[in-house]
Amino acid sequence: MNKKWKLVTIIFAFAGLVSCKTDKQNEDFSQQEIAEASAALNAYFDAEFEEDVEDSPMLQTQLGRKTDYDKWDDFSTAKYSEDLEKAKERLKYLKDNVDEEQLDKETRLSYRLYMQELENEIDDYEYRFYNYPVNQMFGHHTNIPAFLINMHRIDSVGDARAYIARLKGVPKAFDDVINGMKIREQNGILPPKFVFEKVLESTRNVIKGKPFSSSQESSAIMEDFKSKVDKLEIPEEQKLELIAEAEQALLGSVQPAYEKMILTLEDQQQRATADHGAWKFPKGDKYYNLRLKRITTTDLNANEIHEIGLAEVARIHGEMEAIMKEVGFEGSLQDFFEFMRNDKQFYYTTDAEGKEQYLKEATGLINTMKGRLDELFLTTPEADITVKAVEPFREKSAGKAFYQSPAIDGSRPGIYYANLYDMNAMPTYQMEALAYHEGIPGHHMQRAISQEMDSMPMFRKLSSYTAYNEGWGLYSELVPKEIGFYEDPYSDFGRLAMELWRSCRLVVDTGIHDKKWTREQGIEYYKQNTPNAESDCIKMVERHIVMPGQATAYKIGMNKIVELREEAKATLGEDFDIREFHDVVLLNGAVPLNVLEEMVQEWANFKKSE
Repeated sequence: MNKKWKLVTIIFAFAGLVSCKTDKQNEDFSQQEIAEASAALNAYFDAEFEEDVEDSPMLQTQLGRKTDYDKWDDFSTAKYSEDLEKAKERLKYLKDNVDEEQLDKETRLSYRLYMQELENEIDDYEYRFYNYPVNQMFGHHTNIPAFLINMHRIDSVGDARAYIARLKGVPKAFDDVINGMKIREQNGILPPKFVFEKVLESTRNVIKGKPFSSSQESSAIMEDFKSKVDKLEIPEEQKLELIAEAEQALLGSVQPAYEKMILTLEDQQQRATADHGAWKFPKGDKYYNLRLKRITTTDLNANEIHEIGLAEVARIHGEMEAIMKEVGFEGSLQDFFEFMRNDKQFYYTTDAEGKEQYLKEATGLINTMKGRLDELFLTTPEADITVKAVEPFREKSAGKAFYQSPAIDGSRPGIYYANLYDMNAMPTYQMEALAYHEGIPGHHMQRAISQEMDSMPMFRKLSSYTAYNEGWGLYSELVPKEIGFYEDPYSDFGRLAMELWRSCRLVVDTGIHDKKWTREQGIEYYKQNTPNAESDCIKMVERHIVMPGQATAYKIGMNKIVELREEAKATLGEDFDIREFHDVVLLNGAVPLNVLEEMVQEWANFKKSE
């Protein structure tokens, strides 16, 4: 047995004990009965997962499957009630047919997580319209072209025709999205005014270039289709025929759909206001506190999170002042921020050469970290990772950096996307921490390992808890320092700057949605307390506004992981092995923070008793 699977066996021997019960609960059942009940429940989980996959052509594509390759998901509001009924039926089945005490420990964890997901889905139905399906951070207007470009492979003529069919299906998809936008407005859920200008620009960008205009450059979708078809080993005449069909679909289906979306956005823009917080919604306070609970998987309220943020900002400022003295800078912390913000030594040029240099160095950082992983981990992912720039059609409004998971079948690597639209917002001193967060040992390690765990049902491999996922990402910025990385004090300042950024998020998110801060107040707080570019500050506050609570997950999650590590160190003393700790955190996939706490404590107590 190799070290990976030996460790997995050991971890599951104790980490599955997350029902807060002991092995005694199995005494009434034979090993055969436990094995049979657990196998039956796992078969149920797999069957229900396959039902969900069958219901989602886009998930099928993400999983590397080519069934329903010519279709989009159902974006209609009727789908919400269908999903609610499905959740209720599943919950009833589990309550009526499953005896939790008859399950083995690992299946008990799956049962607990599945039940919680169902209960949350049912409880959250009341707030199904409390979001903005089209906003400057994400939405179907950019998701659809990004999906085609990044997910839809063309390995045959059939795949090309499926791509064309998806182009022809855009009008129906957009009609459903537009209907949902109108229902939300009727319910008092309308994006603030600033969102519309940004969204309109990115929506118009999709239908720029050939064949939508006489421009010399092709549109992003057309360029993608042509490049993929060009690689097919088919006659040139057939390639030209497929490209002509795609052009017709773009002109006859995609362009009218986008024009209709633009008209809808322009219409709603006239009624938008400058109120930014969730407090403006009906039952907005209740909704925001529920969001915090779901996002952080804790019971922390808005004020508690706000105070944690203030305390962390003060602590990190103190550590930054120490670095300021180390590099011999004279002046205030604000002066140092200004220096880091503007000195040209910390920025690559804004031309293609500068952007290529950034991608090359980010790739180098990830490759260097790969060579040191054995010092930190017993388990590493099989999937590879690549670094790409965010595509031009969405780079202006997209986030600073993000990660896309590899295909579960191994056909596509994980992708660390760096947004190089504004090179002044991508300082080199933050490059290390950003690469570790999005790549290795951050999101790529966490998500790829989860997907590769054969012992887990599929729903757990693909589950996501923001506080766990992003907490691990932020924790992964810290860990390299502990094995000698960030040798340059400016890079260590960059690490602190990114942790500071996430700490400010606790203050500003709760400020906007609970304390009724304005957009301008939020921007000013970031400008006064961080070294980030003003464009960063604006984009972050606008992200808070359209994604209430989401940004609080990072620091809350990191704090919990660090807290659990220190508790385990105290329990185990010299027997503490950070590699084993990391496997305990990673090898059960994404879990709520309270469940993670139980797993780590169980592991530490188990190891101590050996």
